[in-house]
Amino acid sequence: MSRAFVLGNGVSRRDISLPTLGQCGMIYGCNALYREYTPDVLVSTDRPIAEHIQRSGYSVANRFHTRRPLPGLGAREVPKPYFGFSSGPLAVGLAAVDGHRRIYLLGFDLGPSATKTINNVYAGTEFYKPVTATPTYTGNWIRQLVRIMNEHRQTRFVRVMGATTAPIAEFEAVNNLTNLDLATFVDRINNKKDL
Repeated sequence: MSRAFVLGNGVSRRDISLPTLGQCGMIYGCNALYREYTPDVLVSTDRPIAEHIQRSGYSVANRFHTRRPLPGLGAREVPKPYFGFSSGPLAVGLAAVDGHRRIYLLGFDLGPSATKTINNVYAGTEFYKPVTATPTYTGNWIRQLVRIMNEHRQTRFVRVMGATTAPIAEFEAVNNLTNLDLATFVDRINNKKDL
């Protein structure tokens, strides 16, 4: 079965070994992920970081999608149906368009941290809000994810749930989405068990 892992940047994914994960399927990621790991596909829709990534030379050697690619730097344009989407949902959409039939969502916490501040592994770094910032509104991300999952009914989506992953009422009506506990997921990945 064609399997993909899409990494949001919520803190619940912090302790997952990305090299180990990469041995189990394709990895799609967002924004500053490239600083620590080179995924199979990187997405960035926020202009400042997207242009920074392209000017760094990353998009010449690696698959990178953004809304408005800079000429001659190798980036690919976002597919038209998802042009206005945010980076995380867009990465999920690309994995579905690429034909993966099982897509795991990791770090899609969609809620504040325990301190009611921004929930992002890169908070406080360049292009990101400070660690003390208020949480980012997630309503658009949720609507975009629901749309993608409904448009790809033959694909099975699995949201990996950690301690900081918020339950989302809108996801309950999505028949091709299930939840999987983070500890169970990590055990299966680390011990090469069936996902």
